[in-house]
Amino acid sequence: MVDFSHEIRIGGLVCGVDEAGRGPCAGPLCVSAVILDPSRLPEGIDDSKALTEARRFALEPEIKAAAIAWSVVTVTVEEIDAMNILAATMAGMARAVAELMPAAHHALIDGNRSPKLAIPSTVLVGGDALSLSIAAASILAKTARDRVMIELHDVYPVYGFKKHKGYQAATHLDALRQHGPSPVHRKSWATIRDLAAVAE
Repeated sequence: MVDFSHEIRIGGLVCGVDEAGRGPCAGPLCVSAVILDPSRLPEGIDDSKALTEARRFALEPEIKAAAIAWSVVTVTVEEIDAMNILAATMAGMARAVAELMPAAHHALIDGNRSPKLAIPSTVLVGGDALSLSIAAASILAKTARDRVMIELHDVYPVYGFKKHKGYQAATHLDALRQHGPSPVHRKSWATIRDLAAVAE
């Protein structure tokens, strides 16, 4: 159950950290860090995957307005291809935590790995369904990335980014076979490499 118990137990300014976009074969990775104010916790915060798109976008401004601090950083397709997705995720998380003002005293990280930080951290597998701070970060990361993919849909409409957000849906793969990869597809992904090889 998602609650604020981990933050209370640790004490001080605790940030939750989560990302959106590790799995897709197109578009950037977005990472967020959030320090929630225990006296102003917005109602309805949950793991972003458990919420509708409309609910996530409705909660986004509420979280930003009520939080002590929040940040959202974007890791580009070029960075992902150069570093690999795990390294890109760790780099994005470190940047998101570093951008918080005021700075956090401790970071709760969604997953089983923590980036190198200047502050202590705790990893929580499935943390977006356990910690309100991580859940809030998951919402901000997801809405930021969805917004980018909706904008990219207008630039590259043949791929249908607005609908699948760059994940490997059947319609996306069909479009890739027909049109080949775009500049915003991740060239290090096996799916994209294979299609590029066929095109050659």
